[in-house]
Amino acid sequence: MRNWQVERRKRTRHLIELGGLVVKAGIVDLTGDDRAMIYGALLWMAEKLKGEQGDHARVVWAEKGRKAFEDAQKRDGPLGR
Repeated sequence: MRNWQVERRKRTRHLIELGGLVVKAGIVDLTGDDRAMIYGALLWMAEKLKGEQGDHARVVWAEKGRKAFEDAQKRDGPLGR
């Protein structure tokens, strides 16, 4: 397989995983799959991270995410079942 194909597959997998996080967080259901609303929320989050409280937001959001992953693993097992 050519190098560009390998890189393209890595990128595709990465994008699929990020999309999976949007679904896992319940955002798709909560917004009725409104792409403009989801994009707007992501832009708001990016602005928050760029602002004065960006470091604080990173800490709070990372901890919340780690806790949610741990809870899901306890509930669903290591393979997400």
